Amino acid sequence: MNEKKKKIITVLIMAAVLAFTVLICVFIGRPLIKFVTKPEQFRLWVDSNGFLGKLAFVGMIVFQVIIAVIPGEPFEMGGGYAFGTFEGTLLTLIGILIGSAVIFALVRTLGVKVVEIFFPIEKIRSLKFLKDSKKMNILSFVIMLLPGTPKDLISYFMGLTEIKFSYWMFVVALARLPSIITSTAAGDALGFKNYKLAVIFVVSTVIISLLGLIYYRIITKREQKWAEKEK
Repeated sequence: MNEKKKKIITVLIMAAVLAFTVLICVFIGRPLIKFVTKPEQFRLWVDSNGFLGKLAFVGMIVFQVIIAVIPGEPFEMGGGYAFGTFEGTLLTLIGILIGSAVIFALVRTLGVKVVEIFFPIEKIRSLKFLKDSKKMNILSFVIMLLPGTPKDLISYFMGLTEIKFSYWMFVVALARLPSIITSTAAGDALGFKNYKLAVIFVVSTVIISLLGLIYYRIITKREQKWAEKEK
């Protein structure tokens, strides 16, 4: 098979994957978000299904992580409402770890084309500084720890770097834990109708996320400038 045929087949495969992703978002993603944003209905469904309900929730989180365009906050808050802060955090973290592992394996196997399904090439190029082995481990942890940073983009991008799988799983588990706890705690507070506490959690998260986003942009601009100077 010559290069031209390979390119045509690659384009057709990626187009099919993209179309499939859109269909999943429309017919599965949107109904899922509506479901988890109806707290009472979601809690009743979880209670009536026991262990299978918990397993299904983990599957929802895995799905949300892989299909990067679906927001994670409704699921995390729904988990807190249905399971409480501790169990909701644990189940959410398990789902995020499984989803992150799947993403890592896909990107390592299929390359940048997988990342381009969800993110424009400009955003991917903006993270090239993370390929620097001297800074990669520290910066990846800091960026994942900060609320408001594009964690879905980072999750896909890290598969393109030389980071070790075991270290990346450690980063995901530890760095994402604080934001998961605040979201599930807000959902838990809603479950007990402690609206004041829920509002405090949500407002605090929004403010910290904005600050985190600003700091992330400062980091990326600074590192891009250093990369250009080194060239």
